[in-house]
Amino acid sequence: MEIDDKLKRLIKELGNAINESLSESDRISDVMGKIRAAGYDLFLVLEVTVGFNKHEEPGRPRRARSSGSRRTEVQQFHLTNEDAEFLRDLNISVDVDEDGR
Repeated sequence: MEIDDKLKRLIKELGNAINESLSESDRISDVMGKIRAAGYDLFLVLEVTVGFNKHEEPGRPRRARSSGSRRTEVQQFHLTNEDAEFLRDLNISVDVDEDGR
């Protein structure tokens, strides 16, 4: 899929907004300061995956997908208590069951 200039600009704006929210977080700054005070060098690398689909234009016919063309697989992952706590520190809500799923 080709990305037009407007969408590229909006994606860059989203990245800047995420960076600003992390850099302005008092909680993150506090915890990072504690780690440095404990004698550790620290760097933070986060990976963000953003998915998007363009809305169908009204009146434009949709292509039918054949049922055998794509397989849908269910992926499961385990979220540790530390993972959940980290996400909550970033103000990301986390709903997990007892098994961490």
